[in-house]
Amino acid sequence: MPAENTDTTGTPPGPPPRTTPLYEVHRELGANLVDFAGYLMPLRYASETAEHRAVRTGAGLFDLSHMGEIFLDGPGAGAALDYALVGNLSPMAVGKARYTMICAPDGGVLDDLIVYRLADETFMVVANAANAAVVLDALAERAAGFEARVTDRSADYALIALQGPEAQGILARFTGAPLPDLKYYAITADEVAGVDALIARTGYTGEDGFELFVDAADAVRLWRELAAVEGVVPAGLSARDTLRLEAGMPLYGNELTAETTPYEAGLGRVVKLDKPGDFVGKATLAAQAQTPPGRRLVGLVARGRRAPRKGYEVVTSDGTPCGVVTSGAPSPTLGRPIAMAYVDCTVSGELAVDVRGRREPVDVVDLPFYKRS
Repeated sequence: MPAENTDTTGTPPGPPPRTTPLYEVHRELGANLVDFAGYLMPLRYASETAEHRAVRTGAGLFDLSHMGEIFLDGPGAGAALDYALVGNLSPMAVGKARYTMICAPDGGVLDDLIVYRLADETFMVVANAANAAVVLDALAERAAGFEARVTDRSADYALIALQGPEAQGILARFTGAPLPDLKYYAITADEVAGVDALIARTGYTGEDGFELFVDAADAVRLWRELAAVEGVVPAGLSARDTLRLEAGMPLYGNELTAETTPYEAGLGRVVKLDKPGDFVGKATLAAQAQTPPGRRLVGLVARGRRAPRKGYEVVTSDGTPCGVVTSGAPSPTLGRPIAMAYVDCTVSGELAVDVRGRREPVDVVDLPFYKRS
């Protein structure tokens, strides 16, 4: 007799996916819900292309409540982050944010993060949902020798993103916060539609926009207020992926992995080798900074209509494999398939992608594919 609670292969199933505070709202809207990083998340509501274009031309509304919010408090919080992460966080002013990474001792990326300084002794680290537990454990271990307390507050928060060229004007209807003065990669506390919120001017779409951290109990109320504005379109994971791809932004598990270093990903600028003291991975990363990586991340634009997809081989004109696609999709903005890929640094000349046994010519371009005006 087969064991109970196993699938047909005999592998015990994992835990059921969790839901965000906005789960019932997504169901009401008819979202196509999928298991993403252990959460039931909206893949799309209707047309992913329409959702993508709404963000490029107006405003899109995203549920990002699956992300992890990890707090470091105490007089040694900044020093702990300087040791735990590759960035120099302790000099950051209150109300500012910084993109950074947490790396293994061998330099591999465990996750890419945004760190916000909320007060002199309080930092909030926002981690990708799939890596939140890994980041929490690593931060707790690395902060052990510092006067800092590490707390997982992910369950306390919902995170709603309003992204697009109309985002500031729309959000201004609901808050007295001085949005025009809030710079990119900055954060402030204020009310939004009567709800206490942390308002961050950050995003993952290539457009202007805001990410709103609110109490989980206030999420539905705030979502409904924002979604009621004419022109605001709820957007799912599919649109978020094509938006970030056009903007040349890396996705953990695709462009960034534990086997990839920041230098290979073209993100060596986030590694602050000159900051005081040691940090995890410094020796390896310092050596790599002096040695050109063997591969580089590039943009590819297909000449035909068939889209390169993750895992497809990149080949030279004679069919020799020289790289692999990490992300690829049709671009609604460019009207052509695009992709990011790692290719050998020694490669030159014409390239193609092996799309199901057929070589599809591509043009190599600089990233990003799209920049807002």
